[in-house]
Amino acid sequence: MKLDSISPLVGMVEKLALYAPVSVEDRVGLLELPYSSRFLEAGSYLLRDRDTPDQCGMLVSGLAYRHKVSVEGLRQIVSIYIPGEFYSLQQLHLATADSNVQWLTRCEVVMISHEALRRLAAERFSVAQALFATTIVELSMSREWMLNIGRRDARTRIAHLLCEFAFRLDKHSLPAGQACELPMTQEQLADALGLTAVHVNRTLKVLVNDGLIAYSKRGVTIPNWDMLVAKAGFNSGYLHMNLSDTTTHKPCHA
Repeated sequence: MKLDSISPLVGMVEKLALYAPVSVEDRVGLLELPYSSRFLEAGSYLLRDRDTPDQCGMLVSGLAYRHKVSVEGLRQIVSIYIPGEFYSLQQLHLATADSNVQWLTRCEVVMISHEALRRLAAERFSVAQALFATTIVELSMSREWMLNIGRRDARTRIAHLLCEFAFRLDKHSLPAGQACELPMTQEQLADALGLTAVHVNRTLKVLVNDGLIAYSKRGVTIPNWDMLVAKAGFNSGYLHMNLSDTTTHKPCHA
């Protein structure tokens, strides 16, 4: 219990437990992994395309995003990472990174050596299962993002991204009227949604006028979660978070 109160790895353990059973012994083994930590400012790179890291990185605080850049220099954001999540787990098995990861906000990250993580996974099959399931869930999320960009209109795309973001951050405990932080510029939202910044700006105003969200520099307020879910066609099943009732869980009443 003492480890729980001081280790920055607690968030990692809780995230892994969403996807596979984590026993008390597994938890102790994970919390005892050797690690180093550092703080980085918004915009800093955590991982660059073609890097060959020998450590896995996990967010303790803040938010980060993965992106790829076309030969024309156009950026596509392909995923967002929140506290407790690994952003380079695939490098346990693939030596060379194929994309970039940058901070959205000032953040703390811990680094765990591949050697230590592989050793624990070899010793504890359930830990290996949890790590594997985490990677598979990231693929599931990528498929949903592909559908979002390829087949949904602009208003539905933004609504769906907001639903996912609120659900993953589990904001159900916010007092009514408090904004959910959304530290993304309209340009970054555009790069995540396959839209232009102008189109994002116009569509956000439509969502505001429809009473689905309130939007400001403080973040996004969702007055009626069920209405936004209906507009987005959001079903949290693809997140595989092992909640008792993912269809009615309302993570952001703010």
